[in-house]
Amino acid sequence: MLSMNQKLEEFERYLSNKNVAIIGLGVSNKPLLKYMYEKNAKVTVFDERDVDNIPREDFEEMIRYEASYCLGKDSLRKLKGFDIIFRAPSCMPTKKEIVEAQENGAIVTSEIEMLIEMCPGTVIGVTGSDGKTTTTTLIYEMIKAKGYNCYLGGNIGIPLFTKLREMTEEDYIILELSSFQLMNMKTSPKISVITNITPNHLNVHSSYEEYIEAKKNIFKYQGKDGIVVLNYDNDITRECAKEAEGKVIFFSSKEKLEDGIILDEEVIKSCDDRIRRHIINVKDVSLRGKHNYENICAAIAATKSLVDVDTQIKTIKQFKGVEHRIEFVREIDGVKWYNDSIGTSPTRTIAGLNSFEEKIVLIAGGYDKNLDYTPIAKPILEHVKTLILMGQTAEKIFLAVKEESEKQGKKVDTYMCETLEDTVRLAKRYSKPRRSCTIFTSKCKFRLIQKL
Repeated sequence: MLSMNQKLEEFERYLSNKNVAIIGLGVSNKPLLKYMYEKNAKVTVFDERDVDNIPREDFEEMIRYEASYCLGKDSLRKLKGFDIIFRAPSCMPTKKEIVEAQENGAIVTSEIEMLIEMCPGTVIGVTGSDGKTTTTTLIYEMIKAKGYNCYLGGNIGIPLFTKLREMTEEDYIILELSSFQLMNMKTSPKISVITNITPNHLNVHSSYEEYIEAKKNIFKYQGKDGIVVLNYDNDITRECAKEAEGKVIFFSSKEKLEDGIILDEEVIKSCDDRIRRHIINVKDVSLRGKHNYENICAAIAATKSLVDVDTQIKTIKQFKGVEHRIEFVREIDGVKWYNDSIGTSPTRTIAGLNSFEEKIVLIAGGYDKNLDYTPIAKPILEHVKTLILMGQTAEKIFLAVKEESEKQGKKVDTYMCETLEDTVRLAKRYSKPRRSCTIFTSKCKFRLIQKL
């Protein structure tokens, strides 16, 4: 069997004079230009943007590394005659042109899949509909605090494929992985985490089933020495255990498991053979919200075999969270402002709302991912005193809340706004001292401000 370094060397020799397609010149694929140039590959960049919409520095980089390019909405029509195709996460492998290229002998892969396959170190991957970034970052901080050399990548951090030469067998590579990155992947991290699975990105995936199957790829190709951490409270992830070949570790905030990591009232505990060990009280945690305590449970489970409990506790206490996830922005005139703009699905928004005991002013709405907004109505009526809507989903959210308010006989003052600036002005007007205002930011715009 080839060692990881030998596999990389063999792959780099293979690239010489090969026709390589790079689909999408985004963050993950841009470093491939220089890499492929140095390996003497013949590169063609495909991008649906036209030349006027590609940043000048990116275009100049293509020229510098002697890459051909095919731009515009119909650029993939020319995806023919390539030996290997690197797709961006946003380019679905189910596209007709990619399927045809694969049928004609092309290898279809991605920067992240090749990284996992070639990496000499231990790869830890995290996916899920909610909580990926917080869990991934916390795992990274725990392992780094233990003194290991770590790399953070995937959806966060930096593209790591071109860093493979620097990595050793003793290193740890922690990756946040989306369904787009995992789709059609034929390799899995050594340690994998699925925080939960709920409907998401259904405007891109052909079905909810396709989305679920993509998520499962994070553990499906593990061997018996693999570890997968699963959310026991989520029906879909709990059932995933039946398909796992390696060790399964559950975490739960609802059940007192005999084995796993649990949230028992206000204490996070480790359970081994029915013996429960106190790890940390949530009062000592900076993060707020039950969903974040679940993320902490997942991170503890993922690092259980690598990091001692004292290091885990110290890291958790020092961890202040990541940007845009119930991120405290500042207090103005007695009003606390929070940015939870990662809340782009009903489940994420509900988790954010449940983090507050006080009634809040909520700014909601944005890009439409073809999701059902009915579940968000009850939590809004329970937690929100003033609702301010904007963006493509404003009408959907309003109708869901209106229907639920008529059922319950409750009302919440609701407004629609054109711009984010208008929403903030309105939120300031209706916020009172010592009340929190959670902001769900969006770039979408509406035409009118109206009390409904």
